[in-house]
Amino acid sequence: MSAPKLSRRVTLERRLTAPDGAGGQAGGWQALGTLWAEMTPRAGREGRGAGGALARAGYRVTIRALPEGSASRPRVTDRLRLGGRVLEILAVQEADAAARYLVLTVEERAGA
Repeated sequence: MSAPKLSRRVTLERRLTAPDGAGGQAGGWQALGTLWAEMTPRAGREGRGAGGALARAGYRVTIRALPEGSASRPRVTDRLRLGGRVLEILAVQEADAAARYLVLTVEERAGA
């Protein structure tokens, strides 16, 4: 595997939840840090959502590896932010046997 070109700056965000005092959960997103990434477009598609048309674009995002169990290692429940764009993380895996990089499968959703 050749070294990826980590030229895109993305922010890793993790959902925070806390009791809302009424028996439910209140939540928001906390920025965990900035990562340098290579983004490769994948297939996109259109569909129907609750509010009408919904466009989905997939990307393969490569970042430097972080140790298993590290608090700053991306998880499936996290997301990436690229400016005003939000990319949901669908999968996290090692890019090669040396585990120097992680590959994130992400999806951007936009209402049309």
